Formats: sequence, C-alpha cells, structure tokens
Amino acid sequence: MGEWVRVAGVDDCPGDGCLHATTGDGEEIVVVKWEGEFFALEDRCSHQDFPLSDGEVMDGQLECIFHGAKFDVRTGEAVQLPAIRPVRTFPVEVRGDDIFVQVE
Repeated sequence: MGEWVRVAGVDDCPGDGCLHATTGDGEEIVVVKWEGEFFALEDRCSHQDFPLSDGEVMDGQLECIFHGAKFDVRTGEAVQLPAIRPVRTFPVEVRGDDIFVQVE
C-alpha cells in the first residue's frame, strides 16, 4: 500500500478547472479540481511526455497543449488522439485544508 503525501492546499486550487502541478514523493502530479472534486493524475502526457499541467480542463477532460490529446480527469483514460494510452491516476483525500495523494 502506498504512502499518503500532502501535495497542495485546498486554496491552491480555488475554482473548477484549476490545475496545480506538484511533486509528491518523487512523482510529477497534476491536481485538478472539477465539479467540486479533486483528482490527481500523472503530470506527463502519454503521447509525448509533455506536462499536462500546462493544459486546460473542459467538460471533465484535461487537454495537453502540445498536440491536443485529452484525458478523463476521473479515470486517466485517453479520450482523444493522438494519445492512446491512459495516464496514471492517484487516490485523493481532502483532510481539512490539505489535499493528500496516495503514491507508491
């Protein structure tokens, strides 16, 4: 079982669609707030290894600005080419004003 690591404060991601890049125990992670929930994904596009935290969130999908690949923020599934492989997701817990992600 993985370790829970604090990756951000709730105030670091105030509005829906917010992206917050962080490093959690050596992992590059992007925290996304969508529809009032927090999600955590690997901060690397599976198509070209570009930071997803530079992208935008729309309709629950995180778009890589490099080639337009899109990933479901809930599952990490690739939902638009050129990406075909998913990105890893991480369990998220909000504890008070802090966001924790479980990393391996």
